[in-house]
Amino acid sequence: MTSLQRKHPKGLPFLFFTEMWERFGYYLMLGIFLLYMTDAETGGLGMTNDKASDVFGTYIALVFITPFIGGLLADRVLGYRLSISIGGILMGLGYMLLAIPGEYSFFLSLGLMIIGNGFFKPNISTLLGNLYNSPQFKANKDAGYNIFYMGINIGAFICNFIAAYLRNTYGWGYAFFAAGVGMFIGIIIFWLGNKHYAEADVRKPTQPEDMSVSKILGIVLLPAIVAGALGWFIPGEIFGSDSTDAFIFGALPIVVFYISLLVRSNAEDRKPLSALLAIMGVVVIFWAIFKQNGTALTLWAKYYTDREIPAQVLPVAKAVGVVEKVTYEKESVPLADEDFRVARDNKDKIIMTTDYPLYFKNIPEQQLPKEGETLQLISTELFQSINPFFVVILTPLVIGFFALLRGFKLEPGTPAKIFWGLVITAVSTTLMVAAVYVGMNGQVKVSPWWLIGTYGIITIGELCLSPMGLSLVSKLSPPRLTALMMGGWMLSTSIGNKLSGVLASLWDTYEDKSHFFMVNCLIVLVAAIAILTMLKWLSKIVKEHGG
Repeated sequence: MTSLQRKHPKGLPFLFFTEMWERFGYYLMLGIFLLYMTDAETGGLGMTNDKASDVFGTYIALVFITPFIGGLLADRVLGYRLSISIGGILMGLGYMLLAIPGEYSFFLSLGLMIIGNGFFKPNISTLLGNLYNSPQFKANKDAGYNIFYMGINIGAFICNFIAAYLRNTYGWGYAFFAAGVGMFIGIIIFWLGNKHYAEADVRKPTQPEDMSVSKILGIVLLPAIVAGALGWFIPGEIFGSDSTDAFIFGALPIVVFYISLLVRSNAEDRKPLSALLAIMGVVVIFWAIFKQNGTALTLWAKYYTDREIPAQVLPVAKAVGVVEKVTYEKESVPLADEDFRVARDNKDKIIMTTDYPLYFKNIPEQQLPKEGETLQLISTELFQSINPFFVVILTPLVIGFFALLRGFKLEPGTPAKIFWGLVITAVSTTLMVAAVYVGMNGQVKVSPWWLIGTYGIITIGELCLSPMGLSLVSKLSPPRLTALMMGGWMLSTSIGNKLSGVLASLWDTYEDKSHFFMVNCLIVLVAAIAILTMLKWLSKIVKEHGG
């Protein structure tokens, strides 16, 4: 028996590769999502930056809010394996449907992916946790989730190279279709490992204080849908956009439901549930900052980062199809009607303005290429692979570091790891503040090393927080509510994801971009202080109930 098999259950490798391929599809789609929505030249949807950021934030919010119902149905009715299979199939079909041009297929595919993720995401994490419930493996649950998390990020790393090659060589549709293929590969692997987690797929008996599924659907899900519709159609935009209004209104009944779980819980369940809900409330802020990698940081990579490929690297970049070409061609653009009227009334000389691709806007005039010259740039979506690359590289180091501390009896508890994750996230935002200053607030492009460094730092914070949160849900949840509480963890992620879209949609309103990143820093520091004030209480509950 290998060391891995002695310390970890046999089902881990199958769940590892299932999640790896599922995340391959998800992050392939997500890596080019904003680029596709804002592209108006090569078959994209031609949206503005603020609208695309809003759609982006709404989508990644909804894919993490549906696990509430997916976890509930798995706990009470379907079981985990069937739920995972249903979710994977729906997501695979959704990715492939994105290959069909047009807004109708676009929004239909988003619906399939949102529902599919609701069935898949909470239940594969819960199934993994169940494998570690035996005394043989229980001590290695945190490490198991770290390994599982590394699988997520292997998929997230390789997918952007495939996306860049396919969309640069063949077009957007081929890249989206590849995401669907990856999802179906993951489902096949999951089915192959079925026997290794059959015993962990156990539906738990309910308690007298638990609501029935039909009652939850009637008093939680239906009001959420009605409230969401009300938020969408209500006159005006209370929280900035119709989609944000709809999301916040729709999420409120679900948040109230989770609070009601605590209110109606028995004495045995009350402390662990209160700890989980407190942590879920705080980590919303982490996701609000972290998920800007697909919006604000993608815009930074596209327009503010020097992406020109060095000559010695260019042949390799061309061979793997990750070169994005942009040609310096000035074109005459007529003045807008209002500008024309003002100029005429002021008897100013009426002239035509000149325009050229946005990439050249912040290159010093003496460094601009000649008219008609084409630059060879690294594809923007490849920057999305930096974070998962660091996860793969740093996960063994983080596991080893905590194991070393454990040997000296100095390992921080799971809540303390989450606290440090938030502090490190705050540090990452300060590096982007420095990048803005170096680039003179966007007047000149900056080195890609600023983004690489930012992703490196926030990845360490992520490894201290995200897999630890999954582990904590598995440790503290009452057995009959494990998948439902995993759905609650996803709900906190969902709210954070939506908030990330709201924050990113304000990008164009910040004249000084350093202020944008300073606000992010202050927000996450407030979250860190909040969890610090609860640390002693949380640590005591984890010690008493988490094993």
